[in-house]
Amino acid sequence: MNAYERLLLENKAWAVEKVADDPEYFSRLAHLQTPEFLWIGCSDSRVPANEITGTQPGEIFVHRNIANMVVHTDLNLLSVLDYAVEHLKVKHVIVCGHYGCGGVKAAMTQHNFGIINKWLRNIKDVYRFHREEVDSIPDMEERTNRLVELNVQEQVINLAKTSIIQKAWKEFQRPHLHGWVYGLKDGLIKPVFDMPPGTHIDEIYEFDDL
Repeated sequence: MNAYERLLLENKAWAVEKVADDPEYFSRLAHLQTPEFLWIGCSDSRVPANEITGTQPGEIFVHRNIANMVVHTDLNLLSVLDYAVEHLKVKHVIVCGHYGCGGVKAAMTQHNFGIINKWLRNIKDVYRFHREEVDSIPDMEERTNRLVELNVQEQVINLAKTSIIQKAWKEFQRPHLHGWVYGLKDGLIKPVFDMPPGTHIDEIYEFDDL
């Protein structure tokens, strides 16, 4: 059996089990999506949002990319954010990184990764902002993990810089922004940064005509 065929079989077994437990399960999902959370996570296959938070389909709206970045030229991310905030009316946006992130590790090197360089450049900027602190850590694993935390913090701040979030804060006093880091070694999530609605940011990033 090919690997992809196993996935299809597992899907059938899962669907049968869900209906056996709750005959109306898929009917409800098909007609309703009211998540309270937008999850911006890493594409890493070891960090599935639903599984590590113990939530069910329909509870978290998810966007994933390499190293859980919030890049202001990323129309994919901005479209997801706008839909989640304006239409789904999520109450919380979570940026969740993870310790040992390969994207963060790569950004700390001078290796040429081809097309990926363009994405990693955004992480390199975070490294440059916090280079003195990060480089002062002697252990390389701890150094990388600290940059993971700082990267999450910067991506939450990047969310607050968007007109999407600022408009929602002004009109609806939502969403609350959270920065979390997941531990691959213990399965636990560590909150590292937090921005309630209306949190002040540097005025050069604030819009006055929303």
